[in-house]
Formats: sequence, structure tokens, C-alpha cells
Amino acid sequence: MKESDTIPHDDDAAVPRWYVIQCKGGESFRATENLVNQDYEVFHPVLEVQKKRRGKLTWVTEPLFPSYLFIRLDRLVSNWRPIRSTRGVLRLVSFGDTPIAVDNDLVATLRDKGSERDQDANLYFQAGETVQITEGPFKELQAVFESHKGEERAIVLLNMLHRQQRLVMPVSRLRRS
Repeated sequence: MKESDTIPHDDDAAVPRWYVIQCKGGESFRATENLVNQDYEVFHPVLEVQKKRRGKLTWVTEPLFPSYLFIRLDRLVSNWRPIRSTRGVLRLVSFGDTPIAVDNDLVATLRDKGSERDQDANLYFQAGETVQITEGPFKELQAVFESHKGEERAIVLLNMLHRQQRLVMPVSRLRRS
């Protein structure tokens, strides 16, 4: 038996803790699936972001921490050996030969926050959203986002002369109000 096959024992060794697994590049979803199939408790925090695919805006699920996920293990009962050879897994994050436990509160917080769709992660504005113009002759004026015109331009409605005027401007000149 090698040194790396042994897990240190201490007073709270029987208490399950969260550990971090580093996955092979782009294989965190595969690693999660394979670990779950082996009956490990895994938490793979993801978020939904809006991206342009084939000319349309779609919601895409991406890892919050690319190439990392959490696994809950008991130092005495859990079988640690299969983890290393699981498809998609690179290694258990360790200090020397000792896997490092993550604070349970951190994982609990990530789980609570992960259930909400993160609107700040939305790379695009939504129709009807109030935006502020950050540059140009209309700087600091508020407008209503109408739609995208290509990937880098937007159509906004600006109240001028008691009417809503349509303006086309770079998305980079807009921010959420």
C-alpha cells in the first residue's frame, strides 16, 4: 500500500466532509455522471448563462468552477480508490498526500445560491429591461432595451420630445440601471 492510498485519521474522521476534485479539461459533467453512477455524493455547481448559438440566444448550463466539483466522503467508510480512475477525474485536490476538506458552509451557500438563475451572468439584455447609456451624446440617459441587432449592437427606445425614439447602438455602451 502506498502512502497516497491511506487517508489520515483524526477525531472527526467518521464525519462526512466535502472535498474538491479536479477534472480533466472540459470533462466535469462526465466526471460528475460517472461518480454519481458509482454512488458517490457529488455537487457540481453550475450556472445558466445566455449565449448566442446559431444566431439565436439560448440558455446554456456551464460549470461555476470549470474543471472542479465537490465530493462528499467519509474518511473511514468511503472507498476513495475508485475516484482516481473515474473517467473525467484528474485528481483529488490535496496538500501533499492529504486531501483537503472544504468548509461545509461554503458548499451549503453554493447550493442555496445555485438554485437561482443568475441574471448577472446573463451576457445579454432582455426586452423591456431598463438600461443606462454609458457613452456618446446620450450618456447617462435611461432607455428601454428592445432587441439585439447582431451580436454587438442593440436597439433601444429613448424618450425624446415626448416620443419613444428607436436608436441602434453598441451593446458595450449599455449597462443595467
